[in-house]
Amino acid sequence: MLKRKGATTQQPAFSVEFDRETDGRWIAEVAKLPGVMAYGASKQEARTRVYAVALRTLATRVEDGSTPVSVSRLFGYGLARH
Repeated sequence: MLKRKGATTQQPAFSVEFDRETDGRWIAEVAKLPGVMAYGASKQEARTRVYAVALRTLATRVEDGSTPVSVSRLFGYGLARH
């Protein structure tokens, strides 16, 4: 992987862990978000589904006022120009 000059490497806020069931299905889980997991016929499908579940879970937490710090780092704040 090439690193741009001045760029810093940042760890992802949420890591996805994968496992393969005995029936061949893949399961993806986000350990930092308890209960966030999804199955898929392929690893890609499980990843896509777990991203959707994670985003729904985070959206609910934001609406409930319990925003994880890592989510608030996704956004920058500033004033709009008039």
